[in-house]
Amino acid sequence: MAQPAQSPSQATMPRHVAIIMDGNGRWAKQRARPRTFGHAEGVEALRRTVEAAGELGVAYLTVFGFSTENWRRPAEEVNALFDLLRLYVARDLDKLVREGVRVRVIGAREGLQRDIALIIEDAEARTKNNSKLNLTIAFNYGGQDEIVRAARRAATDVAAGKLQASDIDHKIFESYLDTEELPAADLLIRTSGEFRLSNFMLWQSAYAELVFLDVLWPDFGKEALTEAITIFRARERRYGGSAPDPA
Repeated sequence: MAQPAQSPSQATMPRHVAIIMDGNGRWAKQRARPRTFGHAEGVEALRRTVEAAGELGVAYLTVFGFSTENWRRPAEEVNALFDLLRLYVARDLDKLVREGVRVRVIGAREGLQRDIALIIEDAEARTKNNSKLNLTIAFNYGGQDEIVRAARRAATDVAAGKLQASDIDHKIFESYLDTEELPAADLLIRTSGEFRLSNFMLWQSAYAELVFLDVLWPDFGKEALTEAITIFRARERRYGGSAPDPA
C-alpha cells in the first residue's frame, strides 16, 4: 500500500475515498419496512455513489459491505446481505466492465458460500485490466482481522526463511494486507450520524480525514459525496507535522 498521495500543503481531490455505509436499518424502520428493504435501497445508493465517484474524479473508492461482526446478526438478515451482493454483481458487472471500473473484494474468503466466492473471483477477473475507477468492496472484512491475518502470513514467511524478522517495516508489512495494491485512504466517510470506525481500514486510515455525515446510507449520492469532498478540501493535512506559522 502506497504512502499518502498528497503533501501536507495540498488541498486537492482525495485520491482514495473510503465509506462506512451505515443506516440501512434505521432508514427502513422510519418507513415501517423490514431491515432487508433498507439493505436493498442501500444497493441503489451504492450504484449512485460509484457513478458519482467516477464523475467527480475519485480514483479509488472502498466501501464497507459486510463485516466480520455482521455474522452475529439474524440469519435472515445475513442471507439477505449475501443476496444483495449476488444481485449487485449480476445487474451491474457488465456495466462496470464497460465503464472501466476495476472491482476488488477484500476480507476473509474462508467461510463464504461457494457461489459467493465464484462471484467475487469472476468480478475481479473480468475487471482486472480496468483503471478508470478502482472499486473495492470490503466483504467479510474487519480491520483487526486483516492485521492479524497479515501478521500470520508474515510470520509464516519468517519461519520458512523467506523473510527476516528484522527486515519487516511498514512497507513490507503493508504488502501482506488485503489492500496491498491500494493507496492509503485520504478521506473516510461514515453515514448515519454515528462517530465510530467500526473496525474498518484501521491501518489504511492512519492519516485519513474523517467526515461524519448525518445522512442515512440509502439517501446517499452525488450531493452527499460532494459535500464530504468539499469538507476534505477545506482541511489542512499535516501527517503528524506541525501547523504552519500564522501570517
